[in-house]
Amino acid sequence: MNRRHDDDGPILITQAQVSYDEEFAARKKRYSLIMACRIPCLILAGVFGIYFQWPLVAVAFIVLSVPLPWVAVLIANDRPPKKAEKANRYRKSHRALDSVPDAQIIEAAEVLDRRDQRTEWPRQSQQDEPAHEPPRTGTGG
Repeated sequence: MNRRHDDDGPILITQAQVSYDEEFAARKKRYSLIMACRIPCLILAGVFGIYFQWPLVAVAFIVLSVPLPWVAVLIANDRPPKKAEKANRYRKSHRALDSVPDAQIIEAAEVLDRRDQRTEWPRQSQQDEPAHEPPRTGTGG
């Protein structure tokens, strides 16, 4: 049996997707890392605002830390893209049947007429005779 190499066969382990638990653990890790960046931003804002008296740098760190929870949630909820699958498209190949130029449509009546002409004995009527009884089954009681 010839099988094309793009048939749906068994999936190799290298083509298998990452399990949901591993994917979820990776997303939790990304979320934790992004949220962990928020705390140093707020501490640096306090240090630059109070200790160095640079309010613009302190405001910049605060502005940077405000969208971090939103970004963390978006990134953590984003699942990895599905693997690209080849679309099963029609391709005329060398395995396709050639067109038959002298094809004919044969009606069922023509086939039956030809078969009747080949039979040498006359056909029997399919109707039952009036005295015909159906066969009896072996169930007696």
